[in-house]
Amino acid sequence: MTSFPILAGDGRGERPSTPEVRAEILASWQRSRLLGIDQEHPALPVASDLDPDSRLVRAAMPVLRRLYERFSGMPVTLVLTDSRATIVDRLGEARGLELMDAASLAPGANVDERFMGTSSVSMVLSTRAPFVVVGHEHFLHSLKTLTCMAAPVRDPVGGTVQGAVNLSVPMELARPGMALMLQEATDRIGERLLEMGSARERGLMESFLRARRRGEHTEIDLATGAPIRRSEAAPRLAPREELALLETATELISSSSETFAEVPLTGGRVAALRRRLLHHGDAEGAAVEISFRKPPSTATVPGPPAATADGPDGRRVPLLRPPSPTGRPQGVREGAGAREETAGAREAERERRPGGTEGGGPDAWLLMVGEPGVGRLAVEARRRLSLLNEAGTRIGTTLDIRRTAEELAEIAVPRFADVVVVDLAEDVLAGEEPPPGAPGAAPALRRVAVRAVRTGGEADDPRGGGADAPVDYAPGTPQARCLGTGRPVADSVRTELLAASSPDDAHPAELIRGLLGEGEHSYLAAPLRARGAVLGLAGFYRRGRARPYEEDDLALAGELAARTAISVDNARRFSRERDAALTLQRSLLPRDTPRLAAVDLAHRYLPADVRSGVGGDWFDAIPLSGMRSALVVGDVAGHGLEAAATMGRLRTAVRTLADLDMPPEEVLAHLDDLVGRAPDDPATAATCLYAVYDPVICRCTAARAGHPPPVAVFPDGGTRTLDLPAGPPLGFGGLQPYESATVELPSGSLLALYTDGLLKEGRAYGDIGARMALLASALRGPKPPPDSSPEPEPSPRPEVSLERICGRVTDTLLPDGPRDGPPDGPRDSTRDDVALLLARVHALPADRVASWELPSDPSVVSEARALARRQLDEWGLPDLEYGTGLVVSELFTNAVRYGGGGPVRLRLLRGASLICEVSDRSNSSPRIRRAGVTEEGGRGLFLVAQFTRNWGVRYMARGKTVWAEQVPHSGRPGSGHSGGDRGEPAPEEADEQALLAMFDDLG
Repeated sequence: MTSFPILAGDGRGERPSTPEVRAEILASWQRSRLLGIDQEHPALPVASDLDPDSRLVRAAMPVLRRLYERFSGMPVTLVLTDSRATIVDRLGEARGLELMDAASLAPGANVDERFMGTSSVSMVLSTRAPFVVVGHEHFLHSLKTLTCMAAPVRDPVGGTVQGAVNLSVPMELARPGMALMLQEATDRIGERLLEMGSARERGLMESFLRARRRGEHTEIDLATGAPIRRSEAAPRLAPREELALLETATELISSSSETFAEVPLTGGRVAALRRRLLHHGDAEGAAVEISFRKPPSTATVPGPPAATADGPDGRRVPLLRPPSPTGRPQGVREGAGAREETAGAREAERERRPGGTEGGGPDAWLLMVGEPGVGRLAVEARRRLSLLNEAGTRIGTTLDIRRTAEELAEIAVPRFADVVVVDLAEDVLAGEEPPPGAPGAAPALRRVAVRAVRTGGEADDPRGGGADAPVDYAPGTPQARCLGTGRPVADSVRTELLAASSPDDAHPAELIRGLLGEGEHSYLAAPLRARGAVLGLAGFYRRGRARPYEEDDLALAGELAARTAISVDNARRFSRERDAALTLQRSLLPRDTPRLAAVDLAHRYLPADVRSGVGGDWFDAIPLSGMRSALVVGDVAGHGLEAAATMGRLRTAVRTLADLDMPPEEVLAHLDDLVGRAPDDPATAATCLYAVYDPVICRCTAARAGHPPPVAVFPDGGTRTLDLPAGPPLGFGGLQPYESATVELPSGSLLALYTDGLLKEGRAYGDIGARMALLASALRGPKPPPDSSPEPEPSPRPEVSLERICGRVTDTLLPDGPRDGPPDGPRDSTRDDVALLLARVHALPADRVASWELPSDPSVVSEARALARRQLDEWGLPDLEYGTGLVVSELFTNAVRYGGGGPVRLRLLRGASLICEVSDRSNSSPRIRRAGVTEEGGRGLFLVAQFTRNWGVRYMARGKTVWAEQVPHSGRPGSGHSGGDRGEPAPEEADEQALLAMFDDLG
């Protein structure tokens, strides 16, 4: 039992300040003031039709008399109320009863909160749990000297609250043990109610047997008026058939209108069930008899026609027959709990049929006897089980937090509640980890689902109002108590109070008031709790107080909320992982289209579905030395954070290898080696295409590792799929070496690189040939209209923007685009991501390239400087002459000294920058070293690095090329640039002292 404060003292004086009163009491005071109850002389309605011999009184008063005797000599008063808070009996000393009469607390008076304000009885019947109200917490001034403790009286069969017992004692005499004694008494009253219920059912059984002996159940032949007697053997029933018959009989007993039902059985048979009302003393119940009809084709001997009568709904209803003299009742059930027939009933049957045999069977059998109220409990229990079973299949069908909350509301309305609201913590909606334990009474909540059944039986309102709005609950409300304790709470709510706390017409509380209507309603709050944390709250409302929530409802709501919470938490975790993967992937893919020297780019990345949003497809464009460009497309199998991380590792490795200026086949070989070192890595299912375009010679060299080949569209409109050697996927390169192929790409050609998702029919593999034809057609575009004027030579096709071509390709091959995933199931594994990279290549004009082949002789260094100086004068770059001369001198001298003999080639390339290249036949790698103070050499490459933006080495089949890049200063065209990437302008003339200062020993 929950512990409550029991204070000592006389309780006189002014009402204490708010902090000394419990929050739920403050909420009750607020409701009482809203109702306008007089704190001095409340007007209590008095019932005049009390039944002094009711079942509750007969069960409770013997127990309460014994409890009162235990308080002999103490000023204790015991009050028994029914489920509507009406006083039905009381016990106490004469003085105490006189005081109760003066306060109008006599038998028949209603002490509900609506009339009396805050009291222990009203709190018990509202919360359906034990409650103690201490002195100053009473709303009425006349009760402030008392401590009142009350406990509910429950029917053990269904857990319904039948009434309440209140124990009142002066505050200074109150002790905690009194509440425990009261709880024991109410438990004993519940046991007596169960015993009395069994006795009532036994009486109903005897009433039925007496009626059958008198022939009240005999079937009459409508034609002759004579009783019909047949001796048919009792049919054998399968277990499922027996269960269906028992369920139908339970529904008949609990029904207030249905008296007849039919249940189809195997073999074409039909079981007819008839309900017959019974009376025994004050007990009112019903008996259900059953008879069977065989299909007409199975009858061997024609018998009299089945006797029927006109039912109230116009149907022909068969009349039930009495059992034959040689039969005995089989399978008799008592009550909704499907108990076996009582010993008294069996004895009565033996006395009436001493010679009964097993072989002969009656034409009608008794199936069940019980009371309608108990039958209703059994039907509701079965419906709860059905609701739980349905919840297991309908809640959590998606990984969407809001949709999961809506599924809970859809299941609960109208079978469990008239209005359902679901509130989730803001942290949960953001995908964050909620703190463990109860969140307290005032967490930041947001309403995510509302569903209601309109009054008058209108159709369900799928959304209701107030969804996606912040909500807050005041301390003491059922919602706040539920969040604070982490357990389901049942209580009553008044819509007037909801409206008083929310003057804004758009506030969720005001919208709930509009769905429920005016007055008091039953409410149940269940926490959405998963993995030790409360994620939110589910609120269930029933209009009015005719169907208050009971203990069984609390358990059902708790189970529904628990299943929903698990699904919400799974969706939250998925959302958090998806956001993390998206962030990772977006940070790894190129944010902007890279700017390349002689290549225009456009790209598309389309995930398999927007809900998942993350895959392993990727692309990149990397500037290389000599104004060349590397184009890369790759595909890592799988989705999620792991695939995105693997994609990032591969992309980083490709950029590192590209910076070393390796040929495409060597880049793939190194990637294959990287993947092969981790066999458990998902990258073992990765593919890659690496292509390098050289604008000087207009050639593209490419290699692929298990990847689809690129498609080229030439300036004249012709298309071609590049025939590249098919290398194995990354991680399987040991099967065969990777090979590259070179193709001529004239200026203006279009190259399309893509992942295999573009070729899948509906994102699933179809006719690859047909898909390739569609891709080529989309890249080429519509044919231009024929021109009547003859042309001596075909003119090049006008260029279309790459963005338009990207859109045309995706619209043609992926007309549905990325989709939002299946709404009622898991992600479709046949769908794949798509990465598309389009590159339109351009040639470097011949007037921007200067190349010389010179002999390997130190005397030629000055000639090389002179050639470079004259070319810069032609290009209008005289301000770069000093830096270029220094670079040419150093690189050419190194080539002569360490180049291995043979001619040395000098080449200048002019674009946005000036590139100087020196090639020789040696594979030795130059490197910068720190020269000592006294050394005369070793400073050449250091000076090159200082006077250029970048420099490096690339290797060829025979020899190497050392290159250095200079960028004209943006503020002065043609000016030099020194200091690496610092952006400092080079001096007009070399400052020898400044250069020498670079090598001073600072120590």
